Amino acid sequence: MHLKTLEQNPASQKSVRLAPYPLITAALLACTALTAPAFAQTPAPAEEPTDEIIVTGALDALPIKNVGSIFGFDKTIVETPRSASTISKEQIERFGITDIYDLVAQAPGTFTNSFFGVGGALDIRGTPGEVYFRGMRRLDNPGNYPTPIAASDRIDIVRGPASPIYGPSKTGGYMNFVPKSARVADGKLRDKASGEISYTRGSWDMNIAKGEISGPLKIGEQEFGYSLFGQYEDDGSYYRNMGTKQYILQASFDTDLSDHVRIEWGGQYQNYKGQQNGGWNRLTQDLVDNGTYLTGQAQPVDTNGDGQMSQGEINAVIPGGFSIFGNFGCPNSTFSPFATGFTDACFGPGGFNALNLVNTGTAKLSRRDTLTGKDDKLNNRGTALYFDAIYTSDSGFELKNQWFYDSYENLNENAYGFSQFHDSWVIEDKIVASKTFENKAGKFSFQLSPSVRYTKFAHGDDFNYEYFHRVDLTVGYNALSDRLLSTECDCDYTSYVVGHYSDLAFAGLADLDFAFGLDLTLGARYDHFDVKATNLTSKMEAAAIPAINNGSGSKGAWSYSGSASYKLPFGLIPYATIAKQSVVIAGQGAEIYPDLAATNTFISASKLYEGGIKGSWLDNTLYAAVSVYKQKRNDFNVQSITVNQAVETKGLEAEFRWSVDKHLLITGAYTHTNVYNLTALESGTLFSFFGIEDLVNVSNPYLYLGGQPIGLVPINSKSDSKRAGIPENMFSATATYAFDFGLALSASAVHVDSVYSGQSQAVKLPAYTTVDLGASFETGPFLFRLVVKNATNERYFRANFTELFGSTIVLPERPRSFQASAVYKF
Repeated sequence: MHLKTLEQNPASQKSVRLAPYPLITAALLACTALTAPAFAQTPAPAEEPTDEIIVTGALDALPIKNVGSIFGFDKTIVETPRSASTISKEQIERFGITDIYDLVAQAPGTFTNSFFGVGGALDIRGTPGEVYFRGMRRLDNPGNYPTPIAASDRIDIVRGPASPIYGPSKTGGYMNFVPKSARVADGKLRDKASGEISYTRGSWDMNIAKGEISGPLKIGEQEFGYSLFGQYEDDGSYYRNMGTKQYILQASFDTDLSDHVRIEWGGQYQNYKGQQNGGWNRLTQDLVDNGTYLTGQAQPVDTNGDGQMSQGEINAVIPGGFSIFGNFGCPNSTFSPFATGFTDACFGPGGFNALNLVNTGTAKLSRRDTLTGKDDKLNNRGTALYFDAIYTSDSGFELKNQWFYDSYENLNENAYGFSQFHDSWVIEDKIVASKTFENKAGKFSFQLSPSVRYTKFAHGDDFNYEYFHRVDLTVGYNALSDRLLSTECDCDYTSYVVGHYSDLAFAGLADLDFAFGLDLTLGARYDHFDVKATNLTSKMEAAAIPAINNGSGSKGAWSYSGSASYKLPFGLIPYATIAKQSVVIAGQGAEIYPDLAATNTFISASKLYEGGIKGSWLDNTLYAAVSVYKQKRNDFNVQSITVNQAVETKGLEAEFRWSVDKHLLITGAYTHTNVYNLTALESGTLFSFFGIEDLVNVSNPYLYLGGQPIGLVPINSKSDSKRAGIPENMFSATATYAFDFGLALSASAVHVDSVYSGQSQAVKLPAYTTVDLGASFETGPFLFRLVVKNATNERYFRANFTELFGSTIVLPERPRSFQASAVYKF
C-alpha cells in the first residue's frame, strides 16, 4: 500500500452425460477430499421435470451452464480446461455472503489477508487478484473500497491469468462480477415485471435496505428489458471509531433493434464512506496468544499546540523523522541494516531516546480497540458504465462492440500517519468478431478482437511518517500520536503523480472441439503501451523528490495461452494449460511512476502451467475437479507490493458439488498453496517495518515504540521468502437442506492453517475454524432469513500487508454476529 520505492522498484525496493459410476465417483471424491460451495433451495413444484428440480434445488451452484467469462466461449465449467468456480445469486443470498471474505468457503484457491480491513479484491493463489465487470477489467482495488457483492447476479472466480481475449492480466486470477440483468438465460426479454425489497438488521447496528425490479418496458413500438437495483447501508461496527455509510445504484437495459442487432447498456454507481482498519499495533506473540498489550505514552512533539504532529515538528526532534533505518545512527554499535543490530544503547542517551515511552505498563486489550481514529476516513465514489452492441447474422457470425468506463475518486486518511488519494479513470473499447463452424469432425469456434484502452490517473500518498506504535490503544489518539496528514494540508506528499497510458491490442482465440473427444483452445495477444507520467514536485516533501520527475515510454508485449482437454470414459475430462501473460505494473490508484515510464520497465510477464481432471455424474448432479499448477512472474525486478507482486506459486486445488436430491446440496474444497516472493529471494533481503519480536537484542520495547525502526529482513532460503499470512492448507465445506414446507437450513465451515504474520516469521497466528449457520423460511411472497457468522465465536486473526507491516500490526477478527433479513417478492 504505502512505499513507492518498494511498490515500483524493490531494487531500491472450459458435459458428458454418461451412466453413473459410483465407485469412480467415490474415488474421485476421496481424492478431492474436501470442501467448497454447496446449497439446496426451496423445491420446485412437483409437476416440474426432474432436471429443473435439480438445477433449482442446487441454488444454481452446479457447473452445467455456459460461462463465457473464462475463455470467451460458451462452455460450462466442466468443459473449460481451467480451474474456476461460480457463485450464484442464490448462493449469495442463502449463505448471507456480504463481503469477499465470505467467498473463501465457496471456492478453492482463494484466501485474502487483510488489506487494512477493506475487502476490495480476493487474494487468488496467494497473490492479489483482479476484478472484472461483465468481462471487462476494472481499475485495481486492493483496498480502496469494498467490492459490492449484493449487486451481483453471479460471481465467477477464475484461478490463473485471464484469456488473451480479455486483456493483459495478473498471475493469480480474477473475480468476474455479472450484474443484475434484464435478459433471461435463453436470451429473451422478460414478459412481466418482478422484483423484491428487503431489509437486513444485524449486530453492531447493521442496517441494509435493498430493492430490485426487472421487466419489460415499451417506448412507442420499441420493447426494452430493464433491471434496476439499489442498496442503502448505514452500519456501525464491532470496532470502535468505525462505521459504514454507502449506497449502490445499478441499472441494466437491453433491447432488440432488429432480428440481428441488440444492444445492452447500463452501469453501477457506488458511494462508500468508511475507514481502513490497521488492527492491533505493538504486536507480540503474547498479545496474540493472551491479549497482553504494552501500554505507554509517547513523548510530546506538538510544539504549536494544534493537537497534531506535523512533519516539521517531527523533523525538529529527529531530522528525517522517527523511522530509523537500521542502527546506522546508533552510538557504540556495529552498523547493520538488520533488526539484530539494534540494542538498548540505540535508544538511550546520545541515541534515539526521543522514541522512549513513558508511563508504561501492560493491559488486556479488547479486540474492539484498533488503530482507527475518530477522524479517519476512507471515502470512495466509483462509477462503472457499459454499452454493448451485438450483431448476429443468420449464419451465426457475431460481431460485438463492447464499450466500458470505470472510475474512482478516493480519499484515505489515517491518524497514525498515512494518507492517500486517487482520481483515476479508464475507458476501453473492444470489438469481438466470432464465428462457429460445426460438421462431422466437430465444433470449431474462432474469435478476433482488436481493442483500445486508455487510463488517466492522479495519485498522491503520504507514508514517510507512518508510526503505528505511537498511539496507546487503551487511550486512543491525542496530540502525542495524531499526525497532520498531507491530504489535510495538501502539502508534503511522499509521492504526487499524474499521467496517462494507452493500450492498443489485438487478440485471437480458437476453440477446436473435435468429435472424437479432444478439445484444443489456443489464443494469442499483442499489446502496445504508451505511458506518460509526471511528478508534481511542488506538492511533495523536498526529501521525497526523486531524480526522474518526468517520464514517457512505449513498449509492446505478447501473451498467449494453449489448453487441451479430452473426454474419457466414465465422465472424466483431464486437461492441461500453458499460458504466458503480460501485464502493466501499476499501483493502487492505477498510477505508473515517471522512472518506470522513462526506463520502459512498466510491463512484466508471468507463466502458468496447470493440469487437472474434472467430471460430472449422476445426471449432472455431482461435479468434482482437482488441479495442480505452477505460476511464476518472469521479471522479479519490478513489482507493486499492493497489487502485483513478483511471486512464484505452486499448489493444488480440489472441489466437489453434489445435489444429493431436490432438498440437499453439499460442497467441499481443499487448497494447498505455497507462495514465494521472488524479489526477496533474488536480492537476499526484503524491506520491512520491524516489530517487537524482531528486535531481539533490545531488552525493553518501550524504548522505541514512540517511532518505527525499519530495515531489511534477511532472506537466506526459499522458505524464508515464503509469503506470510497465506495458509499452506485450507479446507472448506458447505451444506444446505430445503424442506418442502418452506424452511431451509444452511451451514459453511472453513479451516485455516496457522500462519506467520510477517515476512520475518517472528509472530505466528493460530490455526482456526470458522462456522456460519443460517435458516430461512419462505411463505407466499415473504422470506425471512437468519444468518449467524462465526457461530462458535472463534478467536482468530488475519495478517495485514505481510511484506511491509506483518510483524508490527495484525487484525483481530470479529466474534459471533447475527444478521436477520425480511424479503418481500413480487
